[in-house]
Amino acid sequence: MPFAIPDNIHPNCARLAWLIGTWAGNGHGEYPGIEPFQFGQEILFQQDGRPFIHFMSRAWIVDADGNHVREAAQETGFIRPQEDGSIEVVMTHNLGFVEIWHGELHPEQPRFEIVTDAVARTGTAKEYTGGKRLYGYVNGDLLYAFDMAAMGKELQPHTHAQLKRV
Repeated sequence: MPFAIPDNIHPNCARLAWLIGTWAGNGHGEYPGIEPFQFGQEILFQQDGRPFIHFMSRAWIVDADGNHVREAAQETGFIRPQEDGSIEVVMTHNLGFVEIWHGELHPEQPRFEIVTDAVARTGTAKEYTGGKRLYGYVNGDLLYAFDMAAMGKELQPHTHAQLKRV
């Protein structure tokens, strides 16, 4: 088995056991009004037996050769899977916004999709109004895509990455 199911995992979180651990890799980003970019990323998903998974993510911009250019986004939050297969996520960012997400666990595959239900921004945060994320476990890797609505633009692709278990 490519991942271990923790003995103390809460039943609501068992279908997300494939997420538990540390992941690292690279991704790509684009959005109208900004230059396309590449980034490195590390995400830690952890659980302690209660009905949620805590995560922490950090990213950094890299150049075409993969060299570190500067620090980028950080986020942390809680994934709260429910008995009925629905999923709730609370997420906060270093960029000055907090989001509430909701979605569904796929009934047969290790993946889930979430969309924003609410976004709150600080007075200095850039205008961001919503998002959609897809996470999946594919051939032992964590793949995700993030679509964003911001800066007066409708929801459209922003970032995607392929991460490997560390």
